[in-house]
Amino acid sequence: MEIKEFKQHLKPYGALIGFDFGTKRLGVAVSDTMRMVATSYKIIERTGFKKDIEEIKRIVKEKEVCGIVYGLPKQMDGQEGETAELTRQFALKVEKEIDLPYMFWDERLSSKAVESFLVKEADLSRAKRKKVLDASAAAYILQGALDAMSRI
Repeated sequence: MEIKEFKQHLKPYGALIGFDFGTKRLGVAVSDTMRMVATSYKIIERTGFKKDIEEIKRIVKEKEVCGIVYGLPKQMDGQEGETAELTRQFALKVEKEIDLPYMFWDERLSSKAVESFLVKEADLSRAKRKKVLDASAAAYILQGALDAMSRI
């Protein structure tokens, strides 16, 4: 679903949840209900879809989520590779469990940008960066989508 259509399917107020998908970890970010600011929320250590979806459902309920944004990892030439396909498959599985509108947001370089910030600005060690990188990347992705929606 394109961003304009996605926005039309959302309730007037309600948070969005953003995901930075990985096969080992799922970075999670959540916006405020006015959809102005994305905040890193947590990292879900992936141990199986059943546990993943239980945790996602809990967050959706707790944070009053009305839509989902998935970071879509495209290659630099714009093509979609294996990870993008895995992300799309994950989104389809989530859709069967959670009836919310969702969209994909191009996440090229999001992890690199966040990691660069964490090194240069926050001066975090490698071990500390690993603990926050996926959730921070999810916030970066979600904020990009929020900013784009605010201009529509």
